[in-house]
Amino acid sequence: MHVVVCGALVGNGAVLLVHRSPTRRAYPDLWDLPGGHVEAGESELQALAREMHEELGVHIVAESSSRLGDLHAGSGEDAVHVGVWQVRDWVGSPTNRAPDEHDDIAWVGISELGGLPLVNGALPALLRSLPEPDRLAPRDEARTTASPTGP
Repeated sequence: MHVVVCGALVGNGAVLLVHRSPTRRAYPDLWDLPGGHVEAGESELQALAREMHEELGVHIVAESSSRLGDLHAGSGEDAVHVGVWQVRDWVGSPTNRAPDEHDDIAWVGISELGGLPLVNGALPALLRSLPEPDRLAPRDEARTTASPTGP
């Protein structure tokens, strides 16, 4: 079983998504949360911090991160366990630092997720389960956005 971790950078009712390149072997041309495989000897939180830095150039504030849930895909040798984490605070402005993996990143309103082609259809319900204050949290000075229209 493959163990993967992904992070939901959430603020002002929006979440940052990455668009998987159409040339990707697994789940091409779909929107997803940023993340990747947990390497040997890493905890999920360590892998999350590494992946967020590698893919987006941000440093997550570990104390602001909490496990949101688990998703599963595939079976047998192709089975994937995905730990989904909510990240409330980070340092840096998210940019696409993995253009070979993702051809776009975008802030998407949580209420708009159902209209997108997503890697996992359970993602909108998982993010809508966040308490309202977490979904609409005021901007923290430690956070910066990917675009002027971001959270």
